[in-house]
Amino acid sequence: MKLSFFGADQCVTGSCHCLDVNGRRILIDCGLQQGRDEVSNGEFPFAAGSVDVLLVTHAHIDHSGRIPMLIKQGFRGRILTTRLTADLLDIMLLDSAHIQEQDAEWKNRKAERSGAPRVEPLYTIEDAARVREFMTTCEYRQAVPVCEGVTAEFVDAGHLLGSACIVLTATENGQTRKLVFSGDLGNVNQPIIRDPTYLTGADYVIMESTYGDRNHTEAWTYTDDLARIIDTTLGRGGNVIIPSFAVGRTQELLYFIREIKDQHLVRSVPDFPVYIDSPLAKKATTIFTGDLHGYLDEEALALVQDGTHMFSFSNLRMTETSEESKALNMDHTPKVIISASGMCDAGRIRHHLKHNLWRKECTVVFVGYQGEGTLGRTLLEGAKSVKMFGEEIAVNAQLVNFHGLSSHADRDHLLSWISAFRDPRPRHVFVVHGDREVAPFFAQTLQGMGLDAHAPQYTEVYDLITGTVAERGYLPERKAKAPAGGKASPAYERLVAVGQMVMESIKRSRGRDNKSLAKFADQLRQLLEKWEA
Repeated sequence: MKLSFFGADQCVTGSCHCLDVNGRRILIDCGLQQGRDEVSNGEFPFAAGSVDVLLVTHAHIDHSGRIPMLIKQGFRGRILTTRLTADLLDIMLLDSAHIQEQDAEWKNRKAERSGAPRVEPLYTIEDAARVREFMTTCEYRQAVPVCEGVTAEFVDAGHLLGSACIVLTATENGQTRKLVFSGDLGNVNQPIIRDPTYLTGADYVIMESTYGDRNHTEAWTYTDDLARIIDTTLGRGGNVIIPSFAVGRTQELLYFIREIKDQHLVRSVPDFPVYIDSPLAKKATTIFTGDLHGYLDEEALALVQDGTHMFSFSNLRMTETSEESKALNMDHTPKVIISASGMCDAGRIRHHLKHNLWRKECTVVFVGYQGEGTLGRTLLEGAKSVKMFGEEIAVNAQLVNFHGLSSHADRDHLLSWISAFRDPRPRHVFVVHGDREVAPFFAQTLQGMGLDAHAPQYTEVYDLITGTVAERGYLPERKAKAPAGGKASPAYERLVAVGQMVMESIKRSRGRDNKSLAKFADQLRQLLEKWEA
């Protein structure tokens, strides 16, 4: 019985863990790496066809975004998740596939001009549409057989509609181990969804640590602070631009803006226009108004029972086409624009930033985590200008990092959640889904509480029966930064990318026969000696 770590290991995106038990292989999440792309999204460190079952904690792309690629490369097993996560995956994976196709098309247009080789999208819309064929669903607290000797139970993680912590009970050769995969743990007192479920015992816990080194602002400032930002910005003639994930965060913002309008908290432009510029957000909001029995918190449930539409208010407008989106930047009326993606690395938000970042009267409000290497993180770290669509854009707008709206548990709430595990107390806690500086720090915090804990590295394998590391992993090289004196050339960046591929190939070669390894080493040495000569 072994646990392998194939993603979100001392980084925040690309979640993917693997349990091998009774000759079966169970994958927990299959996420897309975002930001610095420290590990190639195009390859798995395992054969896709070797996976028997995939369990999905929630629909966010950093936990689900490579599922179509898994199927494309040979997966033919079963996918198990909650009912509402399955509904959200239907639209999110199609949207992700559309982005993959667009990115490949853009790169290939550049390749035609430069003579570079063409690229293929990670997966297509057709690949994403096949995911439903493999899907089975369950409700919270339902015990589901996974394979011989293994059962799963999904409990509310309080992070996103349908999100779950997954409890696996696995028995092999008479030995039983209980594992809890936290997925992403939610913040407390969020609108719409319930607080995270506290569990009381496990042998092993695989735990996220996104905010393992800091706390959020107080929950009761959400509505007042957001209203103040909107009021001030619109009053000076600017726009409020909010990069937001289309699913979950956008609906929370609509919930708060409805409250702001109901309470008349904005005086400069009382009936200010709000634009949701994301077709995906529009579709997701439809799911958020569907059958939510067993998923809503008490306040949201009361609103629904009273006939109140949680996400509806005057002057709310949904844009559908790219032409409608472009027109927003030609209209000089002060407005609030909510658009994806939340980390500013793709989607229509980049166009809105291009048109508003240079305007000192505007405000950009960040309402979620900004991963390393993303445009959002670059802006928050104080960049004076950023290059967008081949143009240098000055950063004159006011930037606000609104921690209060995070859907992730902060440090104190993470510690409170793990402290509930007392019967039994975990033999070991694996700290994942945290930046390279944060995950080890949070593991040390847990050690200070008397828990055995560490932050595993990519491809690490842990024997759950003996309680020991069976194979050590490694930390992938970070994406190369531009050399001093200027930006790295495309040729140099390509060389670095190939070097990373070589390192990943070397790591995957562990266990092969000595003759093949020696031949590979000799070929690499000859190539290097020729280059250095």
